[in-house]
Amino acid sequence: MTLARMPTYFLSHGGGPWPWLKDLRPGMYDQLEASLHDVRNELGAAPRAVLMISGHWEASQFLVSSSARPPMVYDYGGFPEYTYRIRYDAPGDPALAERVRDLLERGGLTADLDPQRGFDHGTFSLMHTMYPEANMPVVQLALRSDFDPAAHLWAGELLAPLRDEGIVIVGSGFSFHDTAAMRSGTGGPASATFDRWLDETLVGAAPDVRRRRLTEWTSAPSARAAHPREDHLLPLMVALGAAGNDAGTRIYHQTNFMGAITASSFRFGLPVTQPNREIAVA
Repeated sequence: MTLARMPTYFLSHGGGPWPWLKDLRPGMYDQLEASLHDVRNELGAAPRAVLMISGHWEASQFLVSSSARPPMVYDYGGFPEYTYRIRYDAPGDPALAERVRDLLERGGLTADLDPQRGFDHGTFSLMHTMYPEANMPVVQLALRSDFDPAAHLWAGELLAPLRDEGIVIVGSGFSFHDTAAMRSGTGGPASATFDRWLDETLVGAAPDVRRRRLTEWTSAPSARAAHPREDHLLPLMVALGAAGNDAGTRIYHQTNFMGAITASSFRFGLPVTQPNREIAVA
């Protein structure tokens, strides 16, 4: 049986354990939530597993989570007590973890397995929203802590064959990530400026140009105002590297996140099915 080629994604993952905070912040996450439901709908029944590159896991080399039953990582602070008891008990996929490591090593990148790593909120907030049944296997890939854009683009290129094996490659970060500016309400202009550049680059530019522009992303308007530290941007590099020459599409866009922040998510490649917003995820 021929499997459908999976698109790749760069998804803005909201703030902390937001799916469990919606009643405390009415309306803030409605657009993000709807966009994630659309992602599930446009993938249909095709995915076999998800490879998640979260902005909340870094290591000196590329690491791949290899536990069959990943634990939880509550990598946030200042939230209600119950958010430190959240469970997202999706299975891991040790065989897929081995495959990821092998693809990276064959391409000349040092990689290893981490059998202890659990799901951080960059992973479980998205996955709970898209797959609340927790039946979709998930493997995580750590960012390399040197944050080299070219190395992460290359990692994505090496992992591209997974797309033809039923694996959805998701970069989980945020299009704007200055948390102090988010909380103070001062990040609006910088987030809008950088978001325009991001859309021009990912949707409007030819593949060779967008790759060059991402490699040189610090030259973008408001680049460092948008990403004082690029941990939430680097997952994009892996998703884009795996996308090859596939076109980019903005699938989520909000100009009033936390009141003033512009935020976006992107898909690379074609959906497997046409999204239908009438199909709700419980």
